[in-house]
Amino acid sequence: MIPPDEGSRILFFSGGTALAPVAAELTRHTRHAVHVITTFDSGGSSAELRRAFDMPAVGDIRARIMALADRSLEGNSETVELLGYRLPKDAGPEALHRELASLASGAHPLVAAIPEPMNEVVTQHLSAFRSLMPVDMDLAGASIGNLILTSGYLSLDRQLEPVVRVFSGMVQARGVVMPVADSCAHLCVRLENGEVIVGQHRFTGKTATAITSPILDMWLSASLDDPSPVSVPIQPRLAHVIRTADLICYPVGSFFSSVMANLLPVGVSCAVREAACPKVFIPNLGTDPELFGLTVQDQVAYLLRFGADGCPAGQALNWLLVDEDESRYPGGIPYEWLARPAHPVLRPARHPCPQGASCFRASLSRRGLAVPRAFGGVEVGKGNWGKEGEPF
Repeated sequence: MIPPDEGSRILFFSGGTALAPVAAELTRHTRHAVHVITTFDSGGSSAELRRAFDMPAVGDIRARIMALADRSLEGNSETVELLGYRLPKDAGPEALHRELASLASGAHPLVAAIPEPMNEVVTQHLSAFRSLMPVDMDLAGASIGNLILTSGYLSLDRQLEPVVRVFSGMVQARGVVMPVADSCAHLCVRLENGEVIVGQHRFTGKTATAITSPILDMWLSASLDDPSPVSVPIQPRLAHVIRTADLICYPVGSFFSSVMANLLPVGVSCAVREAACPKVFIPNLGTDPELFGLTVQDQVAYLLRFGADGCPAGQALNWLLVDEDESRYPGGIPYEWLARPAHPVLRPARHPCPQGASCFRASLSRRGLAVPRAFGGVEVGKGNWGKEGEPF
């Protein structure tokens, strides 16, 4: 087994929740995984921070860093506990402000348990946040980690990536977390019935009524009040990181608001197509309200065509990794459709492994990874297939 410090650079496009357990487990195999996280969420406590400071969403970033934190180091468990703590949702404004003041002063038990110098770093950031927040800010359910990230973002001239690096260092994150963009934009979708929805929280089915018409298109807007499209650039360093990845993965999670949202900034899709590594899609096994009326075939088609305009010739997806129980996927697995080299959407895969699926397993093995025997894979555009009991 390859030591984690020598592991491969697997790059994930995701949000903050669904992949978290996998991300934590993956640290046993590699410390070089890259987690590209969307910054366009508009629900939860992030919504209040975005309203107050006109900033990117940081909740998913915090969640992924917490999943990667090295809890074995002295004092780290206490730090992680604090950064994951939320102020009560049912407390009144006065009680919430008192508790935040206690945290900022260092008197709160959660802060007092953290050894120096981290204790001082935490209290400085929370004190700075208190001095910057609006007097009418709603602190109910606020994540302390999000407040610290916000304080750092505001103190560093509203630059997100440097703050994420510092925050990752606070808990010795065993992997790299990168925001896909430093932007205050919001997600917009157009449904098959013609309805346009602005704001991630309004179409995920988590806090608002689930959509009842399939999503046809998605783009970014400057505000929740205007669906006009805006162009958002990729983080400057990220394009190189994508091009040099050992493997790119579109993992389980909310398909549009977590996975596809990461492909919206200008430059992401082109960098993916320029990367020479395998590109793998792992569809959801459970129910994703965002995928109402859409099959696995629809999802693959989205990935292959999304952001292709103006990009060099290259494949956005080579492999589909699925469970052996195909009944768990809406519409099943479209083998014949996936195998068509001349399909108008699916171009022939230009995968560096001519032996097909067996080479995919071998390529992961060389990188210190293994595909569970309960899974099989289809090479998009070629139809090579491997599953339990067959070489893969």
